[in-house]
Amino acid sequence: MIQINNISKVYGENTVLSIPELTIQKGECLGLVGNNGAGKTTLFNSLLDLIKPTTGTISNKGIEVHKSEDWKQFTGSFIDETFLIEYLTPNEYFDFIAGIRNVSKGDLENLLNSFSEFFNEEILGAKKYLRDLSKGNQKKVGIVASLIGNPEVIILDEPFANLDPTTQIRLKNMLQKLVEDKDITLLISSHDLGHVTDVCNRIVVLEKGEVIKDIITSESTLKELETIFAV
Repeated sequence: MIQINNISKVYGENTVLSIPELTIQKGECLGLVGNNGAGKTTLFNSLLDLIKPTTGTISNKGIEVHKSEDWKQFTGSFIDETFLIEYLTPNEYFDFIAGIRNVSKGDLENLLNSFSEFFNEEILGAKKYLRDLSKGNQKKVGIVASLIGNPEVIILDEPFANLDPTTQIRLKNMLQKLVEDKDITLLISSHDLGHVTDVCNRIVVLEKGEVIKDIITSESTLKELETIFAV
């Protein structure tokens, strides 16, 4: 589904990303973990053509992301609040994304209603602009907006950050159900080793821009990750 070949990103004399090869299969749920500065967001930004790598190619469903925008038709993502349009309300923003993805009002309403528990009565119908919402509520809007249009690939950077414990658990259950019910390729970066291990069937560990571990999730994965980061 996603093929990464000889990707690097260099700023001056500092190499922040260097991945010779990484393949993510269709239907796989991959968790990307690493300390601050490990290169997680740089990799996701490269996957979404938000930054241009210094070397290498990235293909999404056979489409080179830096040469064509066709991959955007089946890819949803949320990196941070800069993805939002701050002067819109949540409902206006959902309508905007639905329009881009040719989703009917009825289908959009059904999707949003299915996340009523996740929204916790704080999003739908809110009179506030997105810029005036808390970081956690902005994240809720961005995550659900990334699901509009039934994308085949979903990329979420630190989805559990800034969420209260109850919402983190709801999000974890939501992502698990999403992976189980649909043939979706899901990429998540997170500092929360427990949540990402629960959700993902494969974990890739980045350190200083390089892949140092590529693990198929098992009962021992969380302990293995804790050992890696305890050093």
